[in-house]
Amino acid sequence: MTSSTAPLTPLISASILAADFTRLGAEVQSSIAAGVDWIHFDVMDNHYVPNLSFGPMICQALKPLSKKADGTPIPIDVHLMVQPVDELAVSFAKAGANLISFHPDASTHVHRTVELIRSQGCQVGLAFNPAEPLAALEWVLQDLDLVLIMSVNPGFGGQSFIPSSLRKIEAVRRMIERSGKPIRLEVDGGIKPSNIAQVAQAGADTFVAGSAIFGQPDYASVLQQFRQALRST
Repeated sequence: MTSSTAPLTPLISASILAADFTRLGAEVQSSIAAGVDWIHFDVMDNHYVPNLSFGPMICQALKPLSKKADGTPIPIDVHLMVQPVDELAVSFAKAGANLISFHPDASTHVHRTVELIRSQGCQVGLAFNPAEPLAALEWVLQDLDLVLIMSVNPGFGGQSFIPSSLRKIEAVRRMIERSGKPIRLEVDGGIKPSNIAQVAQAGADTFVAGSAIFGQPDYASVLQQFRQALRST
């Protein structure tokens, strides 16, 4: 079946892993003022990936700040790089997450975890590491709101985009089109104004950017560069 759904509006999700942790609330507000669409949480447990980041309390603290100047809420996009998944997924849902993604190899029962997250009122995504096969999508794609392709090995920010990720993005785009559902295709890792158009052409519509935004002198200028590159596709 070929999808009859219209292309989804491109979104930029700002990864706070690259933000200044001494002023995290201000960083979230500055990125939203600059024009980001989502706030992205890279949640690491020093077990599934070799790093430790932040837990549900940070999400709960930042939730009231995740809104535009007019009060419009900005979705919180949580990427769980943890094992096991279920308990933390529920905790992040209660802390205010809007969308929670997890890795199939970190869950004993992938479909059960998908249903658990949805039962908490959240949208659900499935995330795939660079060398991880897409086999799980055959069984749960219809139940998802998003597929997240990692274009770097998870664990640390600031890494370079892995070119072979483009083929995986193309493969997932074909699967989504066959499903007929408006499932978002998110890419995380090494996204910059210089390569976002190429990633979009491969089929992505949602782009996680961390160090490309945070630490730069003018967040709005970076977002403008991203938007301009996307308009060229």
